[in-house]
Amino acid sequence: MTEKMNRNDEVLAGKQTEKIIKDTTAVGVAGNVVLSAFKLIAGITGRSNAMISDAIHSLSDVFATLIAYIGLKISEREPDKEHPYGHERLECIASMLLAVILFGTGISIGWECVQNIVSGEYLANEEPGRIALAAAVISIVSKEAMYHYTLHQAKRIRSGAFEADAWHHRSDAMSSVGALAGIGAARLGFPVMDSVAGLIICMVILYVAAKIMIEAVRKMLDTSAGEEYEEELCSSVRAFAEKNSIDTGIDSIVTRTFGEKVYVDMEISLDGNMSLKDAHDISEKIHDHIEKAFPEVKHVMVHINPSGYSYSVRS
Repeated sequence: MTEKMNRNDEVLAGKQTEKIIKDTTAVGVAGNVVLSAFKLIAGITGRSNAMISDAIHSLSDVFATLIAYIGLKISEREPDKEHPYGHERLECIASMLLAVILFGTGISIGWECVQNIVSGEYLANEEPGRIALAAAVISIVSKEAMYHYTLHQAKRIRSGAFEADAWHHRSDAMSSVGALAGIGAARLGFPVMDSVAGLIICMVILYVAAKIMIEAVRKMLDTSAGEEYEEELCSSVRAFAEKNSIDTGIDSIVTRTFGEKVYVDMEISLDGNMSLKDAHDISEKIHDHIEKAFPEVKHVMVHINPSGYSYSVRS
């Protein structure tokens, strides 16, 4: 967790989450199919390699959205005998597949543009038509809107795969900006700029792919939720203990991410003369408080130490 989570986020019911997943997928697939077809036609009729490259990028978004949907659905399966900790990491795998698709798309576009520039083919290209310019503008507006919509929905259901898909939309909007600049320059008498714009699109795609891959791998490696997040969690527990007149201290805390979920191991100190039952009741109250206050926490282990137990305390 690199950013502080918003405690005011709505905890969504299962049916509402299902509707969000279906709606986001439908918007992503339908929007990209229409845009891909429009940009491909505009690229061919408008004689623009940059717009054709942009159309291929948009087409890859269709597969990306479907992979995000499948990954999220599988990750929501209940724990079973073979997977007692659940299936959340499968969403990370879906994000990795999205990154691979982006890498392949970027390299393909880049290679085509390099060949066009090196061979000098661009000199024989006709000036791109106005329809290619119009397609670039429409693509920028549409994909930016899809980015904001998908990112909003991803945050509501805390989905890494859909967040990666949102950035896929943003990368498409950015590539359309490059296409717009290249097409405009080509129409002004610099035909090589159409292919240069394709190379810029390639670099944007590869950057986003690397970002998505790094984040997915980080979540697969049981990475800590971060010191800021742990401090927030400790502060919440201390406030809860004070409010409920519980005399306890936090000896240590360890967190790890598991897909989009967080596992917490916390050690607290209690009066060593307290009965086992009373100590257990307090640990249960703290356990329940954490899971209620931090919905992304899937499991909490609260270990009890007698007061005075020597351990490194997080301030």
